[in-house]
Amino acid sequence: MNTQKSANPVEYLKVLPQYLIPQHTLSRAVYRITRCEWKPLKNFLIKSFVSWFKVDMSLAKQPDGTVYKHFNDFFTRELRSDARPIVPGKITVISPVDGSISQIGKINSGEIFQAKGRSYDLDALLAGDYEMAENFKDGQFATLYLSPRDYHRIHMPLDGKLIKMTYAPGKLFAVNNHTAKVVEQLFARNERIISYFETAIGSMAIIMVGAMNVGSMETVWAGEITPTNNRSITIMDYNDRQIYLKRGDEMGRFNMGSTVIVLFGKNRVHWLPGLQPDQLITMGTTIGKIQCQ
Repeated sequence: MNTQKSANPVEYLKVLPQYLIPQHTLSRAVYRITRCEWKPLKNFLIKSFVSWFKVDMSLAKQPDGTVYKHFNDFFTRELRSDARPIVPGKITVISPVDGSISQIGKINSGEIFQAKGRSYDLDALLAGDYEMAENFKDGQFATLYLSPRDYHRIHMPLDGKLIKMTYAPGKLFAVNNHTAKVVEQLFARNERIISYFETAIGSMAIIMVGAMNVGSMETVWAGEITPTNNRSITIMDYNDRQIYLKRGDEMGRFNMGSTVIVLFGKNRVHWLPGLQPDQLITMGTTIGKIQCQ
């Protein structure tokens, strides 16, 4: 049961500046700063970030912050091979990220729960791709939030073959709980990359949602996709490209943090009982089970 409260006047005031500032201009500035290789600046940024957000560098493959080429190199750091063991089991759906559960549950009549009193359209989330949306009607969704301190690579919840990717331009609102309570259709309005996979249980979608100060997003098959001057929906067909990714394989990364939404079809998976909003999760741990094969 969801116990979140509706937005209060203070939360509306906190979100108001996001409507006024030039979101994309700010994010492009962050992109440049986080790729600055001038050692005094990048070392200062990394040291300050680790201290402020209490980042556990012992999990990193390279624990020495001064070795990283620039801040973004640190931010997308690789973890030790033993830091995130993948839970075994062919019927196990694993968390694709380190982070926390924003919302999780059923897609009801094409509506996905965002926060108390707010939902958003599945069709809109998938950038008007009604044919693909039909695969997920009355299915299951998980919205997972990555905080600044988290590991920012995204991995596969199940084995899958990439069939299509859509880039959808949009706003860059922050994606924290305050904004989710205030901004209507938040995840369907923000810039996003939608990747569709064919799995043993049918279609799976992984949506990477951009946000304020997210310098860029990238996938392992296409490289860096944002930022871009292209402000139109772009669809890339991968049906003829034999791109297979195993459960636990990296599929993309956020160059600065944001949100991942995972979608499955009707009666394909069930989430673990007891998963709740704000619950912490780590990549490779169980979040659900396959219902049919």
